[in-house]
Amino acid sequence: MKKTQAALRNTFPCQPTDMEPLIEQLLKVRNDVVQKEKAYKNLDKVHVANQKSARNLLQYMAFRLHDIRDLQLLLTEWGLSSLGRAERKVQATLDTVLQAMHLIVGKSWQPNEKPPVCYRDARQTLEDNTDKLLGGHPAGRRVRIMVTMPGDGGSNYHLVKNLLLNGMNCARINCAHDDKTTWKKIVENIRRAEEATGRECRILMDLGGPKLRTGDIKPGPKIVKISPKRSETGIVEQPAHIWLHPEGETPNPPNNTIACLPVPPDWLKKSKVGDTIRLTDARGASRKLTLAEVTESGYLASANKTIYFVPGLELVLKRKGEKLRKGTAKISDSLPSRLGGIPLKIGDLLVLTKQQTPGEKALFHADGTLTQPATIGISIPEVLNDLRDGEPIWFDDGKIGGIIERVEREQVKVRINHTRPAGDTLRAEKGINLPESNLHVAALSPDDLEDLHFVVQHADMVGLSFANYPKDVEDLVHRMKALRKGRVPAVVLKIETRLGFENLPALLLAAMQSPSCGVMIARGDLAIECGFGRLAEVQEQILWICEAAHVPVIWATQVLEGMAKSGLPTRAEVTDAAMGQRAECIMLNKGEHIVEATNALAEILHRMQDHQTKKRSLLRKLSIAERFFQK
Repeated sequence: MKKTQAALRNTFPCQPTDMEPLIEQLLKVRNDVVQKEKAYKNLDKVHVANQKSARNLLQYMAFRLHDIRDLQLLLTEWGLSSLGRAERKVQATLDTVLQAMHLIVGKSWQPNEKPPVCYRDARQTLEDNTDKLLGGHPAGRRVRIMVTMPGDGGSNYHLVKNLLLNGMNCARINCAHDDKTTWKKIVENIRRAEEATGRECRILMDLGGPKLRTGDIKPGPKIVKISPKRSETGIVEQPAHIWLHPEGETPNPPNNTIACLPVPPDWLKKSKVGDTIRLTDARGASRKLTLAEVTESGYLASANKTIYFVPGLELVLKRKGEKLRKGTAKISDSLPSRLGGIPLKIGDLLVLTKQQTPGEKALFHADGTLTQPATIGISIPEVLNDLRDGEPIWFDDGKIGGIIERVEREQVKVRINHTRPAGDTLRAEKGINLPESNLHVAALSPDDLEDLHFVVQHADMVGLSFANYPKDVEDLVHRMKALRKGRVPAVVLKIETRLGFENLPALLLAAMQSPSCGVMIARGDLAIECGFGRLAEVQEQILWICEAAHVPVIWATQVLEGMAKSGLPTRAEVTDAAMGQRAECIMLNKGEHIVEATNALAEILHRMQDHQTKKRSLLRKLSIAERFFQK
């Protein structure tokens, strides 16, 4: 046989390695895959429609216990599959390659076990599951488009209709924002637009989940600063504006970005257009304001220099250079405080406390020595019980990072090790990520449980935020079934934590107890939890594992974000959107130019349709090749 095989190898244009050792190595992998799948004891919990898919998932996880990189290269020398696209049909791929290998060496091989799914079955199962979850196949592309609905989606029917006409297939309602009244109006507009356009639109309602955020912070000083806009040479191009309004009344400036100044009503009534106001600002600088516009609700004043206003500062009203009788007033104490913040730089100490008192910045002696470290509360105080010394912590989408230095009964001390070179300011209501901590927080918050009453009646899918454990999934399904008899929304697992990623196979098996489910790669939090350097690797693994389970994936976070907000995409955004072709759905976030972004994404996906499906390149005829040979 060795001589025969050697002669066979000599017939190849490029001589491959010996086949026998490859067969032996691949058989070991194949047998281990089948045995580990058979050893799993809880498959009976999986819905009957997902049984074969669950078996294939188990086989894929067993397959990926092996490092077969060298074997892959040697298989390609024989013109055989490298096993690099085995996700959907693991055993079928292994058995087919092994059968071909045995035929090459002239041996018979008849395995006893039949694969749970074969090639066409696997492809059709994923397509059927995608249709079931995300709606029918859109014309001209395989990948669906999901759009996060803005709050005005409930009052702007034409926006919803235009999104459908420009390629939206699914609408996402974020339950962390707005309220049931707004959600209901959005749902009504979606259903109305469906009927008008004849296009289907599935609705995902995303539960807010437990919001681990920084607590309140003591407000800053009561200071209002205005500055004119100057050219590069220092010439005033646009004066600074401030809105003077009666103290005790809600300011109503013509432009919401204009700073507001509460003043005594009687004094304000004396003013006319063209009058000037003289003052010495908080820095002791002499300044002048000119009244440019008068309305019933307030007066608009302008200045050509920077001014700092504080409560009690004296204003002197003048007309034609003369001070008016009783023309002196003081700025009210109702001047709004500046937004509170805690300045932090690398090396600083930050104390997280269970107390819900407003946070404070650090205090220092005159000689610069620390007398009291910065302190801040968190939205879920009991989380501090789960933290351990040495674990990392991130704030505000990864802008500020630290290491837990000491866990005490009522507080946790954090040493800051990541900010911008000049430092950063930590504010209230900013997200907290604890990627290496074993947190015992229920995935469903009290708000989520209340929102579920509405969600089960109106949603096609419900997004489970911060899904970390199989019990989280089972609890959600159980509660939905208790609220609604018959069909309940499909569950979409939002993978946005390191723990959720590490538990993904178990989470999928729990979700597959229902007839339909999906996964969203929430790349924002996931990047912070796993590290930006590892994000590409993690999202690839999620795609592979979900394909093995025949579960559709939603590719989310910052897709064409620049275009949605400004109207112009970056080159990196277009490439990222094209990479999303490997998922079954791509999600866009809201923005002023969301209709244009939706249309652009539909065009990108249409063009990529002929070149890529999942991670397989499609070799259609290239016009560039045709032009080359014509020349």
